[in-house]
Amino acid sequence: MSGSIPSVESGWGIQVVVPGPDHTFTLNEEALSALLLRDDVKDRAAVVVSVAGAFRKGKSFILDFFLRYMHSQYNTKDYKVEWMGAEDEPLKGFKWRGGSDRETTGLLLWSHPFKVTRPDGDEVVVFLMDTQGTFDSESTVKDNATVFALSTMISSVQIYNLSQNIEEDDLQHLQLFTDYGRLAKENSIGKPFQKLQFLIRDWNYPYEYQYGAEGGQMYLSKILQVEERQHEELRNLRMYITSTFDEIACFLMPHPGMTVATHREFNGKLTDISEEFKSELKKLVPMILAPENLVPKLIEGQKVKAKDLLHIFKAYMKVFSGNELPEPKSILEATAEANNLSACAEAQDVYKTLMEEVCGGSRPYIQPHQLEQEHTRIMNKALHAFENKKKMGGDERSSGYKKKLEAELEELYTQYRAHNEGKNLYKMFKTPSVFLMLAVVLFLFSVFADMLGIQSLRNLLQMLAMGCLGMSAVWLYAKLSGRIRETGEWLDETADTVLDLLRNQALGPHANQMHVPPAGPATSQDKKSS
Repeated sequence: MSGSIPSVESGWGIQVVVPGPDHTFTLNEEALSALLLRDDVKDRAAVVVSVAGAFRKGKSFILDFFLRYMHSQYNTKDYKVEWMGAEDEPLKGFKWRGGSDRETTGLLLWSHPFKVTRPDGDEVVVFLMDTQGTFDSESTVKDNATVFALSTMISSVQIYNLSQNIEEDDLQHLQLFTDYGRLAKENSIGKPFQKLQFLIRDWNYPYEYQYGAEGGQMYLSKILQVEERQHEELRNLRMYITSTFDEIACFLMPHPGMTVATHREFNGKLTDISEEFKSELKKLVPMILAPENLVPKLIEGQKVKAKDLLHIFKAYMKVFSGNELPEPKSILEATAEANNLSACAEAQDVYKTLMEEVCGGSRPYIQPHQLEQEHTRIMNKALHAFENKKKMGGDERSSGYKKKLEAELEELYTQYRAHNEGKNLYKMFKTPSVFLMLAVVLFLFSVFADMLGIQSLRNLLQMLAMGCLGMSAVWLYAKLSGRIRETGEWLDETADTVLDLLRNQALGPHANQMHVPPAGPATSQDKKSS
């Protein structure tokens, strides 16, 4: 998937949050995991650009121009060609159409993430998110709030797509996030959300505030202005909105033209779109998606990796799966859970990477006491990585996750230890070696008995030698086929008994001193060498 440059036509919107018939939403975890855990993107910082707002207001339409820009700038990198495309080229990408019925349902992520290196050298991956339109005839108030909330909580840039102006109701929809933000700021650093971009479509008053970012910022300043004559609730809402997002911006867009609005056959060709709209679109898209303007997702001031988004999706879907909208406190707890789980996953990655270097598939067998020492050293490093990552919820919450992490690392160590033992050739072939050795010794004794003319003893010794060879064959069959396991285990025990008898007879009272000492704490010299 990452080997060739994907075209816009080859991609599609993956429905990662799926609406149900009973006004519930489920997570398409399989599709989401396949997208976020790709080897070429999972360890990059995630930039999630979402467009949300009322239905039939052109969210998917504008997102497809985002796709054109991303494909031109970061895939083909053909900067000589105008990124907006040919004048007669139909607009493709996220599904959209004209008319009054809704098209998008649930939450969708574009199937091809865009890998970008920012000017500061930071490698990020950009995901574009389309959302179900709110306030249609098929959605409940909870449906609308859930979609808007999920997209805002997950995105690093939430584009709030509105028609003609910003109404007081539009600000009220941000109330849940301002309440969440106040709670989050009590126990965390920085603001909980990164960027809120108001996008006002079909702006009709360019003589008051001109199209674009500058006029939009002046208009937004007026809307968010706090005045004494306002009701206390309205004043508080405005103050909390500005304290919840790192950046709040506004862009005023002109009408795209009557052909766009009234022609059923309109398919996104630039020839049918007004020059004024195209001019402002050329300013808007790079303002959000140019490398220097990309905004990574942050939690606790730390960049969220693509693989961490999976924990975030799962945690938020849990709290939004009920019949009622969750309280801000529940959302905060879900964020803390996702934050701690991603810290655990990162610590596990540290442990696995270092243990693979010690006793992975291509590494030779290592003595058990040395493996124990390496496990202790590497486990301490993994726990240090966990503790160093800033986490929401304080030490009391993270201590529970730390205990769980320690148990998981011990379980991983058990697997690595078993894998290492599988490389111990002596232990692997000890049983057949013992029986083959016995067969050879018995055969030699039978030859000696034959030389002495004791035929009955010779026959007995030869029968015993053949029996030992037969037991070797039975053991080999048990191990290779997986059948008659009890017989194979009995033969292992018999071989151990024979070895113990031989060791005791040969070494006498010093036999026990020849055992390998049990694993113990690393000596100072061991630690130094580690």
